[in-house]
Amino acid sequence: MSTSSDSLQVARKWPDWRPLALPLALIALWALATSRGWVDTKVVVPPAQVLATAWQELFNPTFYQGVALSLWRDLSGFALGSTAGVLLGVLLGVSPLARWMIGPTFHSLRQVSLFAWLPLLAAVAGSGDLSKIVFVAFSAFYPMVLATLEGVQGVSAAHAEVARVYGFSGPQRLFRLILPSAAPQILSGIQLALIYAWLGTIGAEFLLYDFSNGLGQIVIKGRSAFRVDVILFGLFVIGLIGYGFARLTARLERRLLRWRPPALH
Repeated sequence: MSTSSDSLQVARKWPDWRPLALPLALIALWALATSRGWVDTKVVVPPAQVLATAWQELFNPTFYQGVALSLWRDLSGFALGSTAGVLLGVLLGVSPLARWMIGPTFHSLRQVSLFAWLPLLAAVAGSGDLSKIVFVAFSAFYPMVLATLEGVQGVSAAHAEVARVYGFSGPQRLFRLILPSAAPQILSGIQLALIYAWLGTIGAEFLLYDFSNGLGQIVIKGRSAFRVDVILFGLFVIGLIGYGFARLTARLERRLLRWRPPALH
C-alpha cells in the first residue's frame, strides 16, 4: 500500500511529459528531413526558420494587436451565442409547445453548414467586425442549445416528483432543480461552444477579409508573400490559443462540478 501511495505522490510532484513525446518526435523528423535535403525547403521550411520568424513576430506590436482583436471577436460572439443557446435549450427542454413550434425549424437550420451563412452575412452586414461576431455567435449557438437541451431533458422523474411534492414554483423548479441537474451537460456545451467559436473566429477572418488585423490575417499575409514560415507560425499560435481554451474550460468544469462523485473506471 505504501508503494502505491509513494508513486502517487511522485506522480503529483512531477508533471507528466509523455504527451510531448509525439510532437517532439515529429519536430526532430522535420529538422532531419530539411537538413538532409529530403524535402523542398522552399515548401517545408526548417524549424529554425520558423523559430526566427516567431522571434521577430513576438517583438512586433502588430502581432499582439491581432491576438487581442481575434480574442475580442471570439469572446464577444461566444458570449452572445452561448447565452442565446442556453436560453433556447432551456425553453425547448421545459416547454412542449416550444418544441412543437420552434424545434422543427431549429433542427432544420442546424443542418445548414455554418460557412454557408457567410455570403448572406457579408451581403447584409458587410465584412467588418459585426458580421464576424455574428458568425462566431452562430458557431457557439448550436452546440450550446443541444447540450442544454440534453441536460434539461435528462432531469430524472424522481427529482421532478420531489419538486412537485414540495410545491416548487416555476422559478424554483428552474433554478433549484433543472439548471443544477443540467449543469454537467451545460458546462460540456460551453467547452464545445468555446472551441467552435474559436474555429469560427479564424474562419471568419479568412473568408470575410477586410484588411483588418487579426490572427487569421497572419496566415493570409504569409500565403500572399509565399512565406511558409509565417503561415506555420500563425497556425501554431492559433492552435496554442485553442488548446488553452480547452484546458481552461476543462479546469472550470472540474472546479464547478466538485460535488459530483468521481467516475468509476
